Amino acid sequence: MTSLLARVDSLGRFFTKNMEYTFRVLLMVYVSIRAAIFDKAQGFRQIFGVISAQIYFTGWQALPLITVLALGVGGLLVLQCMANLSLLGGTQMIGSFLVVMICREAGPLLVALVVIARSGTAVASEVGNMRANREIEALESMGINPMSFIVFPRVLGGIFSVVALAFYFNVIALIGGFLITRFMQDMPLAFYTDSIVRAFAKEDLLIFLLKNGFSGMIIFVVSCYQGLSVKRSPHEVPQQTTLAVVNSIIFVVIFNLMVSALFYLNELRNLGVIS
Repeated sequence: MTSLLARVDSLGRFFTKNMEYTFRVLLMVYVSIRAAIFDKAQGFRQIFGVISAQIYFTGWQALPLITVLALGVGGLLVLQCMANLSLLGGTQMIGSFLVVMICREAGPLLVALVVIARSGTAVASEVGNMRANREIEALESMGINPMSFIVFPRVLGGIFSVVALAFYFNVIALIGGFLITRFMQDMPLAFYTDSIVRAFAKEDLLIFLLKNGFSGMIIFVVSCYQGLSVKRSPHEVPQQTTLAVVNSIIFVVIFNLMVSALFYLNELRNLGVIS
């Protein structure tokens, strides 16, 4: 009985701790947006400069890595797909398979993981070093709100970058898939594109924007939050950067899983499988 109560107590502490963390992160989103709208200490030009730099680093400089990853994922998925669909005589379903696997599931998650590894760590360490070197206190002494000057532009630039990278990933992965099908079965381009276009539904656009937009927000809000959690010592920066990576991955995976689960439950309800 004592062991059971200890486990319940431990579970309750874990749940409360994570709910408190989630609430603090969401509160920082609200505070940063509010500060960007109402705080006029720094002009729009300065904020736009930070947004542009974030998009350049997170989006533009990640294109070579995303290109290689997308070509590899598209080719590997088509290899697995064709091996099974050819045996079952369902080659015309290749479009549906690629839309589900690349655009709905693999694309958003892989792009988010790449952004966490490159940009999430960079933002957490940058903000952490600013805190440790008292640069944030210097900004505050000049009347500049760090929420509007540091957090908001990085989050906004991160959202734009993740959505753009995900779109680029999908296009390159589908091109990689076509190159493999062309090599293996000499599949006409018209048949391949028609199969993909017919497989797209309006829900795919909603899933694309939900998963990639919120993943971008999660990554950069969590990274900024962990960077600002540094107190005084530079030795805290690596620890907070590690926490930013771990928490970003957990939140992104859970959010992607929830969106996919809600979508497929809705599909089953529309088909009458569940009520």
